[in-house]
Amino acid sequence: MPQAKPLRSSAAGALTGTARVPGDKSISHRSLMLGAVAVGETVVHGLLEGEDVLHTAAAMRALGARADRDDDGVWRIHGVGVGGLGEPAQVLDMGNSGTAARLLIGLVAAHPVTTFFTGDASLNKRPMARIIGPLERMGASFVSRAGGRLPLAVVGSAQPVPIEYRLPVASAQVKSAVLLAGLNTPGVTTVIEAEPTRDHTELMLRHFGADVRTERLEDGALAVSVTGQPELTGRTIHVPADPSSAAFPAVAALLRPGSELLLTDVGMNPRRTGLYDTLVEMGADIVFENRRDQAGEPVADLRVRGGALKGVVVPPDRAPSMIDEYPILAVAAAFAEGTTTMLGLKELRVKESDRLAMIADGLTRCGVRVEVGADDSLTVHGTGLAGRPRGGATVATAMDHRIAMSFLVFGMASAEPVQVDDGAFIDTSFPGFVTLMNRLGARISEA
Repeated sequence: MPQAKPLRSSAAGALTGTARVPGDKSISHRSLMLGAVAVGETVVHGLLEGEDVLHTAAAMRALGARADRDDDGVWRIHGVGVGGLGEPAQVLDMGNSGTAARLLIGLVAAHPVTTFFTGDASLNKRPMARIIGPLERMGASFVSRAGGRLPLAVVGSAQPVPIEYRLPVASAQVKSAVLLAGLNTPGVTTVIEAEPTRDHTELMLRHFGADVRTERLEDGALAVSVTGQPELTGRTIHVPADPSSAAFPAVAALLRPGSELLLTDVGMNPRRTGLYDTLVEMGADIVFENRRDQAGEPVADLRVRGGALKGVVVPPDRAPSMIDEYPILAVAAAFAEGTTTMLGLKELRVKESDRLAMIADGLTRCGVRVEVGADDSLTVHGTGLAGRPRGGATVATAMDHRIAMSFLVFGMASAEPVQVDDGAFIDTSFPGFVTLMNRLGARISEA
């Protein structure tokens, strides 16, 4: 576990410049996993080299694939084909990444191997029962700690069976785990989701040559199906900049008058842009330039200028498209004019921390009035840019990188500096965050 690294953020002037944030974490994980079960070489440009993704690369090597980084930063994965993963000789340590753990558990569940998974203290508290249920129906067996928590063992099925599974709660990770298990399962595996979630898995499976189909059902739900045992072929992938990571400099710029940033190559998958839709509704000056596609994923450059924001109501059906961005949206809401209410945040209870509680606690410490509803809603009473929340607090992060980055952004605009108790985990998703932010005009330092 990294040693605790308290960080302090002080009021900044205008943020200016051009930056490319690190590659998309969701796409980086999937490119390594699918490259490992494809035939031939997969070449990945712009892979996020944060700790979470490096744990995935190590896991794919342990399962029999090759994953090497060239001196120029290009990654090359030599796959073993669908069904070719071998039994690892050691426990797979997934670090802090719930995405990597859940997706890879799904992938190995349809292989006749026994695989042991663990993670850091934060990951080992997070529930895995939501994937264990459908994967057991497909034939896999599990031994885990209470509540389906890591460390756990997966005994993969030698004869996996396809299923049709309706998600009880919107979750791209559960959907992806079942679809990846369906890769090495004869027949058609189907996941039905009432609300559309991130579709990176479906897009990338198609990019590698899998037969993936989507169908709108009579009740409005979406059925996503994969035909098992395809021959996937190695591909070239250009990983766009992560929209979740771009959110931090974007909101920081919005909160500092006179700021103008150009954030390049940002992924604009419509199932990931809920935050940006919400910020525009709040009056944010964000212009999406040079729209284009990269390997099936829409991309744009974001020009962000500082200015006043107003409170809005964020509907619950937007949650799947911005589930990781609520901490930084809550910071923006604290500086907006009026009240912002975010609905349908139950999923935040089971992220890297209980993010709903952590957001509310951090904002309260910084002098912002908030209410958490019994329906898992969050209401933030903003002060407007002129009023500026007090800040002046030390915020607990519970080893959650997004909580840490969000309150460092808060400190850039509050009346008094803000300290986070631990910023060491920021590198899991955004290596170089402090350096990049300071280059743009922030004042973040070790406390």
